[in-house]
Amino acid sequence: MFLKVELPWNVMIPAENMDAKGLMLKRTILVQLLDAFASKRATKELGYYLTVTSLDKIGEGKIREHTGEVMFPVVFSGMTFKIFKGEILEGVVHKVLRHGVFMRCGPVENVYLSHLKMPDYKYLPGENPIFMNEKMSRIQVDTLVRFVVIGTKWMEVEKEFQALASLEGDYLGPISEE
Repeated sequence: MFLKVELPWNVMIPAENMDAKGLMLKRTILVQLLDAFASKRATKELGYYLTVTSLDKIGEGKIREHTGEVMFPVVFSGMTFKIFKGEILEGVVHKVLRHGVFMRCGPVENVYLSHLKMPDYKYLPGENPIFMNEKMSRIQVDTLVRFVVIGTKWMEVEKEFQALASLEGDYLGPISEE
């Protein structure tokens, strides 16, 4: 789910980037904010950081004694993506294993769909393994699959979410096949 968030942040501007007339200050702050925002991948509370939508407030700058940098407290609005239990999403299969498949859903790289949560689908091994049901519907690499999230886990070290998925429900399953 996409979330609109308002966040406080401290932006550090090196002294050599300060304009004597202050004309480029807002632009410099925005560039530094975007760089810092891009390097911060995700948090458990807000999910994956996607974009800054507006710079809402710039506080008074304070000079850091030892570095000479100027720290500006700012408040900005942005968009994040966080996956929730019970949510219906779509993902693209990137790995097929005997016991299930791994999918990507937006910035979430590891959504696992177990063979136990794919009713009527059977594993067919081979050079390009697939799961297929009696109606010849296939789940294979690059298949777009609609699924329900049955669990999520935040991985602190990697700064990413992992999710468990299921096809148990109406209108769930592959929605495109190559």
